[in-house]
Amino acid sequence: MLDAAYHALLLILEPARLAIMFGGVLIGLALGVIPGLGGIVGLALLIPFTYHMDAPSAFALLLGMASVTTVSDFIPAVLFGVPGTVGAAATVLDGYPMAQQGKAARAFGAGYAASLAGGIFGALVLGLAIPILRPLVLYLGSAELLSFCIFGLSMVAVLSGKAPMRGLAAASLGLMLSMVGSDPETGTQRWTFDTLYLWDHLPLVPATLGLFAVPELAEMAVRRNFLKGSPSELMAASTQWDGVRDALKSWKLILRCSALGALLGAIPGIGSAVIDWIAYGHALQTEKNTENFGHGDVRGVIAAESSNNAKEGGHLVPTIAFGVPAGASMALLLSAFLLHGFQPGPDMLTKHLDVTYSIVWTLTLSHIMGALICLAASGLFAQLARIRVGLLVPSVLAIILLGAFDGSQSWGDLYSLGIFGALGWAMKQLGWPRPPLILGLVLGSLFERYLFISTQLFGWSALTRPVVAVVLAGSAFVILRPVVSATWRILTNRQALARGRVEPRWSWNAGFTSLILAVTIYLVWLSFDWPDHAQIVPLAAAGAALLFGTGVFLTEVFARKRTKQDLALELGLAVGHGPVLAPGEGKVETEDALHRARAWRFFAWLGGTLALATVIGVLPGLAVAMFFVAWRGFGERASRAASLSVVMSLAFWLVFDRIFSTPWPDAVVGDVWPWLRAATGLV
Repeated sequence: MLDAAYHALLLILEPARLAIMFGGVLIGLALGVIPGLGGIVGLALLIPFTYHMDAPSAFALLLGMASVTTVSDFIPAVLFGVPGTVGAAATVLDGYPMAQQGKAARAFGAGYAASLAGGIFGALVLGLAIPILRPLVLYLGSAELLSFCIFGLSMVAVLSGKAPMRGLAAASLGLMLSMVGSDPETGTQRWTFDTLYLWDHLPLVPATLGLFAVPELAEMAVRRNFLKGSPSELMAASTQWDGVRDALKSWKLILRCSALGALLGAIPGIGSAVIDWIAYGHALQTEKNTENFGHGDVRGVIAAESSNNAKEGGHLVPTIAFGVPAGASMALLLSAFLLHGFQPGPDMLTKHLDVTYSIVWTLTLSHIMGALICLAASGLFAQLARIRVGLLVPSVLAIILLGAFDGSQSWGDLYSLGIFGALGWAMKQLGWPRPPLILGLVLGSLFERYLFISTQLFGWSALTRPVVAVVLAGSAFVILRPVVSATWRILTNRQALARGRVEPRWSWNAGFTSLILAVTIYLVWLSFDWPDHAQIVPLAAAGAALLFGTGVFLTEVFARKRTKQDLALELGLAVGHGPVLAPGEGKVETEDALHRARAWRFFAWLGGTLALATVIGVLPGLAVAMFFVAWRGFGERASRAASLSVVMSLAFWLVFDRIFSTPWPDAVVGDVWPWLRAATGLV
């Protein structure tokens, strides 16, 4: 094995292959920065270019690209609160608040160091553990995978901070949403409302961008501010090295989260969108003084980024050893293996061991390249702080829309983005945790699949399997603790209510919870005509949503203390804020009323952009929308708004139309004037 590893290192260090790897790294870094794109798009793009390459060169290009998208997806997560890929969603919780506090450089330094350590750890796991993990991975059956899904869902109580019941209700709602589409066993159309788009379930990319990216962009449009500090302060080398030192001080956390990411990454079905949340929840449970988590704690960034990068090495374990892809990107990589004449399995551990170790060295070197490039280019990222909000918001909004559209490349992706964006904004304003909803949406289909396989193979005896019993016991403890606590608070306040010491009260939070309960009841009513087999998991998820949602409602009405924020929402005013003048908006308002008006305008821009795209096409619609939002929405000069629209539109056309050959959906003008569609291909 040592000889094979040494031979593979010599192959990879040849200048031509290093140059190929460097090119793949640059492509991966660029794709990771653009929300919605990532390793899957890059692999689909690059595999045809490897036809005439030798195997080490081909894998140097493909893995050099795929492995570093998890490094650069960290950049928009910190600067804009927009995860470049779904694997960086947990990074937003602490990375974006750090940037808002003027600590972007520190977040970058800590994130890059954690990414580098996690990537190298994942490569080391791949190099050493393939022969060792073979019997372990073979032992894990559907029952164990089901228990891991339940454990992942139970983590929402930890991820929800001070609102565990809301988190459990949101996770149950996400589990229900994951059931939308065709039932894999009976073919029953569940909650599709006769819409073809929903037959194949809700795409994850529009949902993720809607829940996390749109609310943060709306916040930027409302507050009309960006990052604190000048560019030189934001990316000062000394501050960046402070972040590196933070990572070094947290080396134990990095090791634990890297191990967690590599281990979970090696389990087929545990996707990228789940692993960083589990690692974040682990950090929240095991670290001391965690009250600042979610508000700019550098340890949250370190935990998420180390696991996010370590999982890449873990993903390759079942792909190489058993031919079982651990995710969509690994499925594409598996096709590259077959294209170059390699059959994953025992041969990769014996006859082609040098190729296997060339993959290990590629992972290691590409992560080093990616981290060094990002550290060196931090000065360029600092220039983003100079961009005016009036130019930044329209540009990022257009990027988000295109990233969401790339989910399944249909109008439904854009409409899903708008719906989830409004839902995400409401949850953010009312204090509902958003990560649990995504976690339920991700794990729902896996939960249903493993549940039916396990019950058919093992029946109730599945609960007696050692791994299953241990994991389910831990999950039950995590779930029941907040339920018992909330029940106690409700009973205590009911006693106070009976004695006349407190009064029940209605609030916007209670109204939002009531809406969720009403929608859940309506969906349950629609499911009564389904076959029994298709009802089991959706009704179980709906029952959980009703149970936890009712607990939240009772807590809101009877048990939660009234805060200044509640009073402000009830009165429609901001407590303690005097009148302020909104530049360019023509009137004096309270700050809270001004912010509400700006929020309504932002979502009006979003809706108008979607309507415009429906009429004149996606790219032309975005071009017009960017101009008007910058000009009329933020008061930028017409010439500057037009320049922004032209430059960004040309870049989008080059990347999405020329390079990726995106099939644009039909617009109204194309139906009216078919010659225009034939001439441009855009409408």
